Amino acid sequence: MPARNRAPASADRQGGSPRGTARRTAAAVTGRRDRDDVSRGSEGLVVGHVPVLARAAGVLLALAGVLAGVAAFPTYLVVGGAAVSPVTGPLDAVVALVAPVAAVVVGVALVLGLVPRLGLAYAAVSGALAVGRLLIELYQGHGSTARPAVELLAGQRVLTSTVETGPGWVLGVAALAVTIGAGVVALLAWNRTVMEDGGSLDPRRPALAGLASLVGVAAVLCLALPAADVPDRIVTDPTTGLETVVTVEGPQALLERPGLALLGGLLLAGALVLCSVVAPSLRPRLAAVGGLLGVTVQLLASALTGARDAAHSPDVVWTVPGMGLLVLAVASAGVTLLAWRWHRAPADRRAG
Repeated sequence: MPARNRAPASADRQGGSPRGTARRTAAAVTGRRDRDDVSRGSEGLVVGHVPVLARAAGVLLALAGVLAGVAAFPTYLVVGGAAVSPVTGPLDAVVALVAPVAAVVVGVALVLGLVPRLGLAYAAVSGALAVGRLLIELYQGHGSTARPAVELLAGQRVLTSTVETGPGWVLGVAALAVTIGAGVVALLAWNRTVMEDGGSLDPRRPALAGLASLVGVAAVLCLALPAADVPDRIVTDPTTGLETVVTVEGPQALLERPGLALLGGLLLAGALVLCSVVAPSLRPRLAAVGGLLGVTVQLLASALTGARDAAHSPDVVWTVPGMGLLVLAVASAGVTLLAWRWHRAPADRRAG
């Protein structure tokens, strides 16, 4: 009898019992699942399983970038019989591809599951800003002839008496619509995406939010006026020598256009301020970086477009609001860099 009792105990100690084997198998499977679902990086960053919905937002964002990049090259609009295209040279191509390239890079990273909340924040901010831009584009292609006015398109001063849409306009509108779709999908995927850190940026978030809000409000004030304009002319009377200032009608400001364009301008201004305020509060730190990056890319693209328009013609000048917009784009990039680098060292690294 004692011998029979000792044998099972020995088998248990060696792991030969079915119950012990089952426990070890379950532990191994659980450990492997944990390793597959959660990865830890520096500063305590935890990245969980990336849901399909988040990857779908990345696909849409990358697709929007490709469409926007292609849209820059064919004819945009035919205004008063004159074909307008945003790209007429290498410098124009660089300016036109800033935002599309950024969208493709962030979208591909999101599809691959790299720092997913950074990509989701970028997609959400880009989608919010695209709503107002889409309404402005719809007005530009179809509603601007209802009230003809002088506009500055790709450096050309045109009168919107007759407007025909080109393939560039169609692709651009499609890109904006897909960007909005990517933003909606990103919002739906946000709570399903596990990504957190040790809160290294938390003590500095109020200061970061203050800087970002200041940049956002100032950017709206600059966007409200044309970044490139036609200066007034000074005419001298040959008989009397009297100089007279002749006002030359220039492009309409963001909030001077009627209908859909006015609504789009208001939505763009409101979204820019809202995104600037909300982005620094996103968690984890890299999500705040993604939101601020979305604002920076939008400001940089708008500022460079104004500078490009002014460089196209000697009759067009770069305005003070246009210069200020470029300064604010650089400032926004600085705030984004602060969010990227401005955090405490991990506790274990400090202890070492």
